[in-house]
Amino acid sequence: MRVSRIVLQNWRNFRTVDVPLRERQFIVGPNASGKSNFLDVFRFLRDIAKPEGGGLQKAIKDRGGVSKLRSLAARRDPEIAIEVHLTDGEIDALPSWRYRLEFRQESRGHRQPFISTERVWHGAKLVLERPNDADRNDPVRLTQTYLEQVNENANFRDITRFFESATYLHLVPQLLRYSDEIQGRMIESDPFGQSLLERVAKTTNRTQKARLSRIESALKVAVPQLQQLRFERDQETGRPHLSALYSHWRPNAGWQREDQFSDGTLRLIGLLWSLLEGDSLLLLEEPELSLNAAIVARLAPLIYRMQRQRKRQVIVSTHSTDLLSDPGIDGREVLLFQPSKEGTSVVPVSEIADLSRLMRAGLSAGEVVLPKTQPEQLELLDSID
Repeated sequence: MRVSRIVLQNWRNFRTVDVPLRERQFIVGPNASGKSNFLDVFRFLRDIAKPEGGGLQKAIKDRGGVSKLRSLAARRDPEIAIEVHLTDGEIDALPSWRYRLEFRQESRGHRQPFISTERVWHGAKLVLERPNDADRNDPVRLTQTYLEQVNENANFRDITRFFESATYLHLVPQLLRYSDEIQGRMIESDPFGQSLLERVAKTTNRTQKARLSRIESALKVAVPQLQQLRFERDQETGRPHLSALYSHWRPNAGWQREDQFSDGTLRLIGLLWSLLEGDSLLLLEEPELSLNAAIVARLAPLIYRMQRQRKRQVIVSTHSTDLLSDPGIDGREVLLFQPSKEGTSVVPVSEIADLSRLMRAGLSAGEVVLPKTQPEQLELLDSID
């Protein structure tokens, strides 16, 4: 399934959001406009739905509580609302499923977060409506969603599986490079790529070789002198490693492990592995970091080709003109974030007349949209000593 629409109310930077999403979606905006917080909506739902260590209360606590999630522009409106439309057909089709969650914090007593509304629709049919009679008789039940309870979500478990399988990647090369030293803190769903080697190790031998072969082919083009990429385990500790062979005048003298790889090489490996890893929703945070501009310029069509093969949805945040230089990017595929005192607005570029007209005239999304994300008084930086 894929997300065809997202509706938000009082979520972090956003007072209200109601936008359609495409199979490949780019989100663009100034610093601190809410791009990461927008992606965090899907991580939040994943954290509620995941079977071990999940749930609404933990997902809220991990983010600092309701007060940290509630938009500063909300004023007296206490409700935080998230509604997601899912389709298993064409992205423009009517949704197969809709899930809506509204929650707030108790005004008295323990001030625990509780659910004010939880609804699920399958097509046009409402299959869950909360609060229900059981909730009214026992209000403590409203501290947990049905989404996280296997004995309650049988009628809409497809939604739970979709949310819990979402993947977020903002790979930090240092965490991967020194994973041996900090292995005790590794987690499977980590967002910063620290567990990448463990994920590679857990893949079946046939699949692992096939994926690494495709990554090796890409690296041979992108990384000078790289000839071979392989997976191996340390003979003493059993820890997983990636090794690459670089051209060298002495045979077999050019082997290096991941702790010697450049930041760009590590980020490219992590990006390619994540794109090959499955067909669940993939959230990519600024994949252009540490990469050569010419490589970045080819990421958008690469994501498109790999996404189309797996019918996978990929949502990408970026500040890169090069990433958005691909002429195949449609205005519907770019969401422009525009912050204001009343919260950040989110609008598809296709719905902004002057920008859409420029793209139709042949300018790239990067040329048209990114100038709109620059600070208004950027030139004042030149006067700072």
